[in-house]
Amino acid sequence: MRADLESTILVVADVPGARHTLRNACESYPEAVRWRFGRVALFEGTELGAFLAYRLREKHGEGVAVARTSSLGDGSPACRRAREAARAFENREHASTPYPKFATGTDYPQPAEMRRRAAFEDGAVGEGPTEGEPVRSTVGESDRR
Repeated sequence: MRADLESTILVVADVPGARHTLRNACESYPEAVRWRFGRVALFEGTELGAFLAYRLREKHGEGVAVARTSSLGDGSPACRRAREAARAFENREHASTPYPKFATGTDYPQPAEMRRRAAFEDGAVGEGPTEGEPVRSTVGESDRR
């Protein structure tokens, strides 16, 4: 798998017909597919990738979620803290120690604290759907009106 997923197009096919169309699109245009796993595909950030994503969305409506990806990076303080905590946690002395216990008494954030803090300056993380709410596409809103 290529580690660089910057500017790819994420497509999630949530209904059987959309999964079938996604599979056919990936098989017909392999040059536009960065990565595919079941009902999810990452298309290249090309016009062809966008066309395939929009076509799926047009054909299957709310049964397909589409979003543009970007690199996680370490730009924000929250991302730096998360990366440092993850690194330390994965290098902990006892593999069976759960993260909340590991973080207690350290400068590493507790899960409840991390849930409330957006990872990015624009607040993109933490403002998504609530548990049980379906994911909605945020790409091409004006194209669907």
